[in-house]
Amino acid sequence: MPMLKAEDIRKMSPEERLKKLQELKRELIKLRYQAKMGHIDNPARIRIIRRTIARILTVIREEELGIRRPAKKE
Repeated sequence: MPMLKAEDIRKMSPEERLKKLQELKRELIKLRYQAKMGHIDNPARIRIIRRTIARILTVIREEELGIRRPAKKE
């Protein structure tokens, strides 16, 4: 799974975000356990998941505070 961008996260519904957040947290727990046991295939995956979780939490918090991010110019 590629890392989600903040723009993609903002397009999700609040329910989708929470579901994705729970899914990523479960995966992070599993990967940390594998790393502890020495059976992890891609250690960089932990970092990617942690960053994606942080992005989701940031978008959720921005919405709570009513912060609007300008759209990217293409």
